[in-house]
Amino acid sequence: MNLYTLTQKHHPWAVSLRRHFHQYPEVSGEEYQTQAKLLAELKALQINCRPAGTTGVIAEIQGKISGKTIAIRADIDALPIQDECNTPYQSKNKNACHACGHDGHIAVVFGTLQIIHELRDKLQGTFRFIFQPREEQFPSGAVSMIEDGALDNVDAIIGAHIWQPISLGTIGITYGNLMASPDKFKITVHGKGGHGSMPQQTVDPILIASQIVLGLNTIVSRSIDPLELAVVSVGSIQAGNAFNIIPETATLEGTVRSFDENVRQQIFARIEAIVSGICAANDATAKIETLLGHPAIINVPSYSKAIAKAVEKCHAPIKVEEVPPVMCGEDFSYYLKHVPGAFFFIGTGTDKMIYPHHHPKFDIDERAILYGMEVMARTAIDLAKA
Repeated sequence: MNLYTLTQKHHPWAVSLRRHFHQYPEVSGEEYQTQAKLLAELKALQINCRPAGTTGVIAEIQGKISGKTIAIRADIDALPIQDECNTPYQSKNKNACHACGHDGHIAVVFGTLQIIHELRDKLQGTFRFIFQPREEQFPSGAVSMIEDGALDNVDAIIGAHIWQPISLGTIGITYGNLMASPDKFKITVHGKGGHGSMPQQTVDPILIASQIVLGLNTIVSRSIDPLELAVVSVGSIQAGNAFNIIPETATLEGTVRSFDENVRQQIFARIEAIVSGICAANDATAKIETLLGHPAIINVPSYSKAIAKAVEKCHAPIKVEEVPPVMCGEDFSYYLKHVPGAFFFIGTGTDKMIYPHHHPKFDIDERAILYGMEVMARTAIDLAKA
């Protein structure tokens, strides 16, 4: 039985597993029933497995012939969103929804596991499957999985994200930068409150915050090399609760996205300088809080090439396409700090699958699971014997 036939054989089951997790999603750090279901399915197949990272799972399959150890990772957490996909498998858990596609990631990787399990007596190498919690929340679940031995003796790792922005049947790869580091900042401006009719007696934190927003929007355009990739965005301004009162404080929150560590540090230095300068000019003070997220995903080119070669071998109607980097973040980057590997996109965009990730109506075309299974299995098998 060839690999594509096995992919077709296990695809319906992978879809049913995906729909189960879509119906019963659990948000970051609460993936206890998800973990229990995964362990039960693995034990039913008599596959060596164990809990890890509190609510994660690690499983391993050994081929008959010695070779490299290749890790394959899926994230398993859901988002705190009310599901509005309006399907028979719509979430039954209030304010929990797989609106990012992690249910599809579980299905792709578990389907890959079933293929490799069935072929194990013919394969070279060892295959470790990492079902990781808490991708959507800090602190990262990847860190806890690594601390719990997920990468012990691993030679390389691969992972994927089902991706609505690219079309179904396309496997998106890069040979370097893929996803940015997602950092957060919070700026609290302290002024002097008073009546709106007598602004001369106040130090208006709303006005100062507005100047800061304008200043922050000059960082990428004027302080960063235009050949570098970076984003600075303010997503929230909170101040006051009465139309005629100038408040004491105003709070800004936003995000920084970048790929280069020097650029990252330069941006935060400019935030500090802009905030300090504007506040000094207006007799105000400010407190700046930063939360550095996970590193950027920067693929190792040789492993991206291995994915591209695997796509060329596939019997499924798919193609590989080099895609531009995106400024979203993903904690798969922590694994790449320890072992080489690559992350890729599995297209799911169609005329019907139009809602973006993190939207309440987000859903996937389940043919993407079939395509992901074949690419993932072929890539892992090839890397294990390379």
